[in-house]
Amino acid sequence: MTPLLWTLIAIQIAMGVFDTFYHHEFTERLAWRPSQRFELKLHGIRNMLYALLFLVLGWLEVYGVLALLIVAVLVAEIVITLMDFVEEDLSRKLPPSERINHTLLAINYGAILVLLLPVLIGWAMRPLGATIVYQGLLSIAATACAIGAALCGLRDFAAMRRLGRMRSVAAHGLVEKLASRKTVLITGATGFIGSRLAASLSGAGHDVIALIRNPAKAEMLPPPVTLITSLDQLAAATQIDAIVNLAGEPIGNGLWTEAKRAKIIGSRVDMTGEVVKLIARLDRKPEVLVSGSAIGWYGLWADQVLTESAKSHASFSHELCAAWEAAARPAEELGVRVVYLRIGLVLGTEGGFITRMLTPFEFGLGGPLGTGRQWMSWIERDDLIRLIAYVMATPDLSGPVNATAPIPVTNAKFTEELGRRLHRPAIFRIPGSLLRRVGGGFADELLLGGQRVLPNKALSRGFVFRHETLRSAFEAIL
Repeated sequence: MTPLLWTLIAIQIAMGVFDTFYHHEFTERLAWRPSQRFELKLHGIRNMLYALLFLVLGWLEVYGVLALLIVAVLVAEIVITLMDFVEEDLSRKLPPSERINHTLLAINYGAILVLLLPVLIGWAMRPLGATIVYQGLLSIAATACAIGAALCGLRDFAAMRRLGRMRSVAAHGLVEKLASRKTVLITGATGFIGSRLAASLSGAGHDVIALIRNPAKAEMLPPPVTLITSLDQLAAATQIDAIVNLAGEPIGNGLWTEAKRAKIIGSRVDMTGEVVKLIARLDRKPEVLVSGSAIGWYGLWADQVLTESAKSHASFSHELCAAWEAAARPAEELGVRVVYLRIGLVLGTEGGFITRMLTPFEFGLGGPLGTGRQWMSWIERDDLIRLIAYVMATPDLSGPVNATAPIPVTNAKFTEELGRRLHRPAIFRIPGSLLRRVGGGFADELLLGGQRVLPNKALSRGFVFRHETLRSAFEAIL
């Protein structure tokens, strides 16, 4: 075991730690994605093999058949890694940084094998046996790495078992209110909400036209779906019964700089304008346009209960939602029923704001934001899909519709319920001053502010939520 070999092993460990924590835990959140159960199983087995290798190489020289067993472990690691590559390509789209990291890991692992295999072959030529070789800090570091790899492996196996208990509702049953076959155009069809809506509609036998800006994301949508990259691809004779307009720049993936704010507003207003232009040139107008909006339209009202008839307070969120709704309003003049869906915080494990909370809460590091008294008006994702279908199927429902569950909660209650569901404490409160210093207006409106919103229109028209309480929603998705 030469210094160069140990250096390459140290580099491999550093890149592996980065891949595990940055990609698997914090950005891709594999431990909460049911689709990645088999990938987690492969990761768990590989981590256990790494733990064995670190202990052996850190403390022992093994001879004869024992050395050949180590060679077999190295070969098994290669096989598992190849299976992992195939599984990743089949089940998820890797971000560029993860692909680059995987390539570097493969190259470095090849260099390690070039240096390590001659050592192991030399050991294999000697009589069966083993010698303890204490290498000082190297042995201690190898032990620490073995413990870390074993803990990661146990975490992968535990997450795999948890995902096996998580059951998703069949998508096609969410749009049962749409009795006759419909043709629905969806913008933002590859997003957290749009992809589930597309799957629900196509699964129930409806025709889905999905507008996607990035063709690489087409694999996220289950067939049969008609894919377009521009609304100009639709001829005037195209028959569309309903349009669901959800496209827009994400609002929670970065600080609200002036450039970011302009992009957030512009992406929504421009897309909605394109939708209205499409409606204007269609020979037969759609029955309904369900245009996205958000409860941010109301601004910040502290404890006041807000229904669809409430007024607004000035804020960036209101400016955004007001512009978004105004861009859809001309469709009314074209004879189309328009619904402005003011969506609350959408709960689900495959996207949305809650995915950023699961990892810290799982490790016991979660807690309220600021005072915890701010209101969180939420809705479980499948209930939102059901509400969209209900809106499309209810001809006399128009104008603003609050898409939130009937029982909003404070942030303190929300974090308490999340901690209870995960069997973890939720005591690490994040000071509001710190959040404001880091996030500015983003923190004030999305984290520390809130709205106490009730879905009066939906309830008065007979819509029944499957998950009226936060506890019910968490039990369904976690």
